[in-house]
Amino acid sequence: MIKEDRDFTIEFIFKSSRSGGKGGQHVNKTESRQSLFFDLEKSQLLSKREKELLRKKWHNRLSQEGVLQIDVEESRSQLQNKKISIQRFYDLLKEGLRRPKKRKTTKPSKAAIRKRIKTKKQQGEKKQRRRDDNVL
Repeated sequence: MIKEDRDFTIEFIFKSSRSGGKGGQHVNKTESRQSLFFDLEKSQLLSKREKELLRKKWHNRLSQEGVLQIDVEESRSQLQNKKISIQRFYDLLKEGLRRPKKRKTTKPSKAAIRKRIKTKKQQGEKKQRRRDDNVL
């Protein structure tokens, strides 16, 4: 598991529920689905700047109250689903706090400009030939 320099597990709230899917002998008996809740606004481990960045990146994932919810029901094991949800949280956190690279402005090469102009002229000549043939 990738853990940052801070341990967020003390700020997690877990809830288990019955997993959906096909039935079987054990259906509707075990609560293997895990939901991880993380309150972004009340977090003591994040700075104001980090919270603002995450609020922008996670705007469609957060509830009205600013709570991130991650649901996992991949495994039959409650513990395994819990581990997966924690890993997903750290992946989202890492992605959310990553700064995008600055774009370097570039110009097309001289060869690319020549090629573009050449194809434009060929296209224009083709259309010119079509026009001359259709005149009566």
